[in-house]
Amino acid sequence: MALKRANDWEGMDVTCLPPELHNRPERIPESVANAIREARQTHSRIFVAYADCGTGGMLDRVLEAEGIERLPGAHCYEFYATSAEFMALHDAEPGTFYLTDFLVRHYERLVTVGLGIDRHPQLAREYFRHYRRVVYLVQAADAGLSAQAAGIAARLGLEYEERRTGFGEMATSLADVMHRAGVEMVIEPPRSVRG
Repeated sequence: MALKRANDWEGMDVTCLPPELHNRPERIPESVANAIREARQTHSRIFVAYADCGTGGMLDRVLEAEGIERLPGAHCYEFYATSAEFMALHDAEPGTFYLTDFLVRHYERLVTVGLGIDRHPQLAREYFRHYRRVVYLVQAADAGLSAQAAGIAARLGLEYEERRTGFGEMATSLADVMHRAGVEMVIEPPRSVRG
């Protein structure tokens, strides 16, 4: 996990679920519940590094039943940007398609192939017809990823903007969880600057 490596955080194990679940959010709650059951065999403290991610509150019902916290917000775009910054971005242009470092790296697999655009190119026009811009929320500055993100926006025919967010509220949420577990973490406060 990039955040763990970037902050040299020890004392935490990370279990990743397939990112393709975001194309079928109704499957997220059951997948998270299964991961929780497995983690309980070896861990006494569990935190879910998911936002709602399109589950319509179904994930929260699972977590409430399990007594487990999750990241704040509706999706990763909100916790990376921070809630206040994300709301400002959304209010300025509701027709925004957001990218993260991970999504830029895996755009072809998760979006082009995952949504069938590779087989039916006309779907891109339909999927993105209400979008006006792409905002790339940058966790770790990388000129290559910025070029890829700008290329995605150009291919979609959308305006392009970058915001350097770091790990935003994800970092502070994980630091709070670790603090309550008796492990102190030092992180930079979330910041967002126009790129």
